[in-house]
Amino acid sequence: MNFPVLKASSYVLVHTPDMIEHNGTTQTTEKITNPESEYLRTLYDNMRTYDEVVNYGPNQTFIGNLNYKELKEMEQPWINNKTIEGQRYSDKGEIMPELEFYGLLQICDVFELVHLEKDFANDVRESLSNHKLFKEDVAKIKEGTTQDWLQEQLNEHEAEGLYYNQKLVGCVTRAHEIDVNLNAHVMLENLSVKASGVLALRHLLNEKGMNPSDIDYVIECSEEACGDMNQRGGGNFAKSIAEMCGCVNATGSDLRSFCAAPTHALISASSLVKAEIFKNVVIVAGGAIAKLGMNGKSHVAKGLPIIEDVLGGFATLISENDGIHPIIRTDYVGRHTVSSGSSPQAVTSALIADPLLKAGLTVKDVDVYSVEMQNPDITKPAGAGDVPLANLKMIGAIGVLKKQLEKKDLMTFVNEKSIPGWAPTQGHIPSGVPYLGFAVEDLTTGDKNRAMIVGKGSLFLGRMTNLFDGVSIIIERNTGKINTDNGSMKETVKSEIAEVLRDFAKKLSED
Repeated sequence: MNFPVLKASSYVLVHTPDMIEHNGTTQTTEKITNPESEYLRTLYDNMRTYDEVVNYGPNQTFIGNLNYKELKEMEQPWINNKTIEGQRYSDKGEIMPELEFYGLLQICDVFELVHLEKDFANDVRESLSNHKLFKEDVAKIKEGTTQDWLQEQLNEHEAEGLYYNQKLVGCVTRAHEIDVNLNAHVMLENLSVKASGVLALRHLLNEKGMNPSDIDYVIECSEEACGDMNQRGGGNFAKSIAEMCGCVNATGSDLRSFCAAPTHALISASSLVKAEIFKNVVIVAGGAIAKLGMNGKSHVAKGLPIIEDVLGGFATLISENDGIHPIIRTDYVGRHTVSSGSSPQAVTSALIADPLLKAGLTVKDVDVYSVEMQNPDITKPAGAGDVPLANLKMIGAIGVLKKQLEKKDLMTFVNEKSIPGWAPTQGHIPSGVPYLGFAVEDLTTGDKNRAMIVGKGSLFLGRMTNLFDGVSIIIERNTGKINTDNGSMKETVKSEIAEVLRDFAKKLSED
C-alpha cells in the first residue's frame, strides 16, 4: 500500500504590536467596558520590541532555527532568557515586522480596500524591495494618500485604521455599505489571514524549490471565514492564496473546525493524495488578529510583557510516496466521535489509545506526541498550565490503565517523550502541526521512527453544540519501498489502450 508523504512545512510569524491594541479582542473589549483602565493606559509600556520578539526562544523554534530539544533544555520561563541571538529568516520561514506586513496586506488586496499614507507607503515599498519573496510585487504598493483622508475614512465611513508606532498610517475601507460580513473590521481580519497565508506558502515553495504550477489542491484551515451576507463563511481563502502564489493549476477549499482544523486538513490532504486524486496538496493557514494579546491582562498582572504579539502562519506539502519522506498512515486515524464523551480520559482514549490499538501499538511505540503545542510562557500566567505536558501525562495515564506502562514508570515515560510547547496561541496554529517541520528531519535522518499529530477543538464556541472535537494521525519513517502494483497495472492498461487505438486508426486508413 502506497501512503502519501510529508514533504515539507514552512512557518511564519508577524510581529504586530499596534494591532494588539486595535484588533485584539481583549483590548477592544476593554476599550468598551473599561476605557480608562490601567491596562490600556500602560499598554505600550508592556510591548516587546521586534528584536525582542526575534530573540525569543519559542519564536526561533517555531520558524525552525532552534531545535525543540534545545528549547527543552532551557530554563523556563523562556521570556527571561536574554542570551538568544535569533535570526529573522530560517530555511522554513521568517518573522516579519509590522511595517512590511501592512505592505503585504495591500499586495494581497485585489479590491482596493487597503490604503497607506504616502510617506509610509514609500517606507514600505523600500523595505519590501529587499525581500526575496516580494520584491517583484513592490509595484503593487500604491503612491499613498494623506493623513487627513485616512482620518476622514475612520470618522465618517467606518474604516478600520492601520497604526504603526501608535500613529495612523493607513486604513482598510469597508467592501459594502451595509453588509456586516464585508465591513472594514472583517475585511482586515480576512486580509490578514490571506496575507500571512501567502507569506507561509511562498516560503514553502521557495524552500522546496518547487514550481507553483505543480500544486494541485490547496486546503486553508485557519479560524476565520470569508463570505458575504448571503453566504457567511462561504470561502475561499485557499484559492485566493493559491492565486497570489502562482499556483495556476490548483483549486482548493477552506476547512474549519476551530483548533482541530489543521489536523483535519492534514488527514483530508493525505486522503486526496492516497486516493490518487491529486499528486501535490498544500495545507495552509494564516493568522488570527482577534487572538492578539488574548491573555495580555494576565501577563501584565504577573509583571510580564504581552507575549501574544505575533500572528502565526504555516504551510505543509503532502505528496505521493517518494520512498524517502515520512509516510502518513491514513489507515490509523483517531477520531473524537459524537458519542466519545468530553472528559480528558475519554478524549485521550479516542484520539490516542484507539488508533494505537488498531495499529497494534502501545503508547511507548510513538516517539513524539504533538498535541496542543501552546507555549507555556503564555498559558501558565493565564492559569492554563503547561498544556503539552498535561496532555502527555494523560497519555501516559491511559497507558497505565491499558497496562502498557507500569505506574512507577509513568514519569519516566513523560520525561522521555515530552516536547515543549513553542507555538503562539493563535487558536489553530498550535494544534499538532508545529512539529511537522521537525518531523521531516526526525523521521528521515534523525533518531525518530514514529510520531502522532493530534488536533483538538472546542465546538461549543460556535454555540451550535456542546460537543468537543478532535482527530489524530500517525506519521512514520519511510521504509523506502514503494508499491508498484498499481503503477504496473496502469502501464499495462495504457499499453492496451494504445494498441486498440493503433488498430482503430489502421482500420480507418484501410477504409
